[in-house]
Amino acid sequence: MGLYRGSGPAGGPVLVLAAHLDTVFPEGTPLKVRRDGTRLYAPGIGDDTRSLAVLLAYARAMKDKNVRPRTDILFVGNVGEEGPGDLRGVRYLLTKGKYKDRVKAFVSMDGTDPERVVNGGVGSRRYRVSYKGPGGHSYGAFGLVNPMVAMGQTVTELYKIPVPASPKTTYAASVTGGGTSVNSIPNEVFMEFDFRSESPAELTKIEQRFLSIVQDSVNAENNARAVREGKIVAETKLIGDRPAGMTAQSAAITQIAAAAIRAKGMTPQLSASSTDSNLPMSLSVPAITIGSGGSGGRAHALDEWIDVEKAQSVKGMSTGLLMLLTLADMP
Repeated sequence: MGLYRGSGPAGGPVLVLAAHLDTVFPEGTPLKVRRDGTRLYAPGIGDDTRSLAVLLAYARAMKDKNVRPRTDILFVGNVGEEGPGDLRGVRYLLTKGKYKDRVKAFVSMDGTDPERVVNGGVGSRRYRVSYKGPGGHSYGAFGLVNPMVAMGQTVTELYKIPVPASPKTTYAASVTGGGTSVNSIPNEVFMEFDFRSESPAELTKIEQRFLSIVQDSVNAENNARAVREGKIVAETKLIGDRPAGMTAQSAAITQIAAAAIRAKGMTPQLSASSTDSNLPMSLSVPAITIGSGGSGGRAHALDEWIDVEKAQSVKGMSTGLLMLLTLADMP
């Protein structure tokens, strides 16, 4: 974190500009940058490395020109935005950190598109479900309950659930594992599930339906096969909770972002996504997520790229800086 002092009294409100430090790639991933003309290729270079560089560029430019906005600006590089991070960086910043009671507005910089303004926070709930049973020899213990069957039934029934297209609501069975050997009935298997919606109510609805399916699947397997060595049980663990939220299109922060984009000859595109802004939105802090002002592609892939051609990069970067300084000059 770095606090850029404005002209107001010390200890007053702050405007946060944040970009996340983490990527989706595991430790040990080769990170050597490859250049092809004005394009740079490397894992995580657009999501969200470019944004971190742009944050530093803003601070450097403001310091060089002795810019003094009305409000203090807190520049933040945070952890926990990707994967199972559960927004722990901004969650701490806004609920426990030393600036938690001073944040008047929050801007997250994520991705590259300078026309994108995320004012809707797609909420998510993520579960790891462990299905456990007595296990046994695949031949000698044939006929005993099998946790794999209960897990498979959960997936089958989950994918029968209709969900609304608007507000967009989704589910996914995503990660699985377990068992001991090919000739053994497993004593434990697990699966991770992801649920998302723009609507808190719809998210709760799909979550509750899923939990009932898990229990129904366990009961069905216990009723279908022998339980003389023990029954199937399912242990559900919540491993992710991103609150849904919304910053109104009419809110000053959204209007200023859109005006800055139009001032640079582009067209603002309001959208909903799952970003660090979800957390402040859920706390009623005005929040949006914007792009770092360039172009790029293949996010979350090993051949992720950004284009650093100077004219377009500067144009896009100046859009975000215009938003930032306008917001910081508001009473």
